Amino acid sequence: MPAPKELDPSASLTALYGVKLRKLRVRAGFTQRGLGDLIPLAHSRIAQFELGKETPPEDVNARLDEILEADGDLVDLWTHIKRTPIPDWARKFVAYEARANAMHKYTAHSVPGLLQTEAYAREVLRHGQPWCTVQEIEENVAARLNRQSLLRKPRPPLLWVVLDESVIRRPVGGPAVMREQLASVLEAARAPHVEVQVLPFAAGAHSAMGGSLTLLSFDNAPDVAYLEAGHSGELVEDRAMVTRHSHRYDLVHARALPPEASVALIRRAMKEYETCAVPDPT
Repeated sequence: MPAPKELDPSASLTALYGVKLRKLRVRAGFTQRGLGDLIPLAHSRIAQFELGKETPPEDVNARLDEILEADGDLVDLWTHIKRTPIPDWARKFVAYEARANAMHKYTAHSVPGLLQTEAYAREVLRHGQPWCTVQEIEENVAARLNRQSLLRKPRPPLLWVVLDESVIRRPVGGPAVMREQLASVLEAARAPHVEVQVLPFAAGAHSAMGGSLTLLSFDNAPDVAYLEAGHSGELVEDRAMVTRHSHRYDLVHARALPPEASVALIRRAMKEYETCAVPDPT
């Protein structure tokens, strides 16, 4: 039987949890299958927990803490994991994002996090995570704004964004919040490393209608793609699949308005928000 894969407990909270769970299980004399039978839970799920690839549901974690006589340690660690501003499924993407030299994004529903204002980010997170406390929302807002330091580095990455027209038409937080947000987008687009386009409603059906899509490029590593929905994400590293998603992005990019026309459309939307009316989608 191969030796179990070693985890670096300092890599993440989920890795720390996996190391802790494995130690407790071994100390208690259980196999993964034996421990799973007591939950009950498939032993493969126990393996995923110990590899730091999955966090158990709250009730399963409480049962693990009880069976392994962890004296609340697993419960406390689980609580910290759930309060972490960046969820498990996004953590690896954020690490890639920090190393990228170019980012190409199509966003279907909201301004990308790297360009969000504080007020807009708070509204997006408050509505998208209605189960969170006020403190948790503020922690998530701070984490999102902190990521924007990537664009202020001495050599910032290229950020090329295609916004679906619905992004500028949906009055997130009301007219005042949207005016500030759109003004911030236009200000960011003045930088030589930021390009912004709008995919108009008139473009009709397109290749990225399933959700938001990000492509990251690096100096000395293959490109990766990231597919994001409201509460889940998928990091794609397989080169053939990344090529397919790059093709999807290129098709969207080709149907978007040129940067100058996109800026004009955003300015018109801002003017309509100044009248405190919801912009006319026609």
